[in-house]
Amino acid sequence: MQDAEIVALFLEHDEGAVSAAREKYGRYIQKIAYNFTGDLSDSEELLNDVLLRAWSSIPPQEPKDLRSYLSMLTRRAAVDLLRKRGRQKRSSEYSVSLSELEECLPGGSDPEREADSKLLAEAMNRWLNTLSQEQRTAFVCRYYYSDPISAIAKNIGASSPKVKSMLFRLRAGLKAFLEKEEIL
Repeated sequence: MQDAEIVALFLEHDEGAVSAAREKYGRYIQKIAYNFTGDLSDSEELLNDVLLRAWSSIPPQEPKDLRSYLSMLTRRAAVDLLRKRGRQKRSSEYSVSLSELEECLPGGSDPEREADSKLLAEAMNRWLNTLSQEQRTAFVCRYYYSDPISAIAKNIGASSPKVKSMLFRLRAGLKAFLEKEEIL
């Protein structure tokens, strides 16, 4: 079933939308969820939560790209679950990838920093647009989807050491860019 058909089912509140989305994107959602939590049962729980969130949010939302929309819902649900449980498993790719970015991104939770989050997002998009397709893929896979280095290496056809080195250079480049933009 095509994404537009699935979205149309969601818009009509047809229960077949949930089944169709589960069939088409269930493994994809669970992979992202597992990258965040490092736990199979959590990833199964998050699959159900994401489908419920999609059911509740479509309408009023009408996503043009259902895969990206479900990915965003998965990331939010996974982070919510980790916060609710008050833990981030040391083995999860999410906590590893976040620790890699700590020195590149501004921290803290004061209101001023939160107000600047839109500026940070815009700056990061400008920086991502300066990268090659391979670099952008590696960066997004690691720091958005929390994919392991080995999966990224396989995805872009490179060795794991090359990907680690590329990500190290990209983090340094991001930090320099953000300092130049006066965000750091």
